[in-house]
Amino acid sequence: MGGLAARKAAARLLAAVIDARTPLDGLTDNEHGHPQYKALDGRDRALVRAILVTALRHRMTIAGLLSRRLEKPLPPNATALSHILNVAAAQILFLDVPDSAAVDLAVTHAKSDPRTLRFAGLVNGVLRSLARAKEAELGPALAATNEAPQWFSERLTAAYGADKARAILAAHRNEAPIDFSVKADPAHWAERLSGIVLPTGTVRVEKLSAHVIDLPGFADGAWWVQDTAASLPARLFGDISGQRVADLCAAPGGKTAQLIVAGASVTAVDTSKNRLARLKQNLDRLGLTAELVQTDLLDYRPAQLFDAVLLDAPCSSTGTVRRHPDVPWTKTMADVEKLAALQRNLLAHAFTLVRPGGRIVFSNCSLDPIEGEELYRAFLAETPGVIDDPIRPGEFADVDPFLTSAGALRTTPADLTLESPGISGLDGFFAARMRRATQRR
Repeated sequence: MGGLAARKAAARLLAAVIDARTPLDGLTDNEHGHPQYKALDGRDRALVRAILVTALRHRMTIAGLLSRRLEKPLPPNATALSHILNVAAAQILFLDVPDSAAVDLAVTHAKSDPRTLRFAGLVNGVLRSLARAKEAELGPALAATNEAPQWFSERLTAAYGADKARAILAAHRNEAPIDFSVKADPAHWAERLSGIVLPTGTVRVEKLSAHVIDLPGFADGAWWVQDTAASLPARLFGDISGQRVADLCAAPGGKTAQLIVAGASVTAVDTSKNRLARLKQNLDRLGLTAELVQTDLLDYRPAQLFDAVLLDAPCSSTGTVRRHPDVPWTKTMADVEKLAALQRNLLAHAFTLVRPGGRIVFSNCSLDPIEGEELYRAFLAETPGVIDDPIRPGEFADVDPFLTSAGALRTTPADLTLESPGISGLDGFFAARMRRATQRR
């Protein structure tokens, strides 16, 4: 049956995400992804990714509507059956797939797997009932549900309060728009790309009309894709023209490009050879150059200290759930705490790489204060020679809406409200600025 291989791949990859906590991007990588995914043609790969993103983005709503149709909960060992139902329900409720095709393919899938063969009748009944009731039940189910696992919703509520947490989770239901950082003339490129210019100077497009590499300006290196929140930390240095700046954990290179365009002499450091190669490809397309250093950051000791250092540290990525809805399902609170400890060590080392009087900006794309506000406060309290350098209101006018009372930067997907949900929001980011104290005479 046409499309069966795609549905089987979708269920298999959903199992890898939910049961084995495997990141979705790796599974759907066109070169190194899961074999079942790579065996599909381009059209079916796109369908699989759409199914998976949808099934993860709306996982709790789907689970609730399915459970209403089960006389008793599925047994814990019936994970294969659960994934077949979730793949089909995502199509029935949210995708432009005929209900009959989604149901028939799920039943055929169930019959083809010895683990689920005896449940083929259940699959048929549950999904046909869901298709009949979706118009009446989907809206109320969405209104009554958030799409997050318990640990994640609890952390958001603890950090931001119930109202803001609900707004963040609501924003996660929307596909993120595409943002472009441009070398010059944002208004021109907004017109060329059929987008708008955000207050931050980023060009935003709600939905692309073509693949990124086919858009005007790509081949000419006029812009690069970068969420507007990700573009803010590099700007916090102020005027860096002529300065020596290190971009640590630099790949894929959006911030490196920003620093170069701002006039700095940039050293880009990353531990991964492949990621650094990707960074070089991006810089080559943009016509920009930087010194590239592949090393474990904790082992990096340059011959000369830098005027400024940017550490965009590896983190839980909970600020990017709009783009990566698998994150809450592949991470745990233990992962957040482990990554916070790593960031603390990286920041301590980054501090030693800047000259006395030089600036350090620490940032990451996590929503959790353990990786942001709390980590930074502890670092200030425990580190001799570090001086807080808060961002002042009006220093960067377009950054003011995102400043905390302590002069740090904090964005969430519920911020930057524009004309419609599809064009609103930005990634969750934290950034703080500090200086290294000048040496006493």
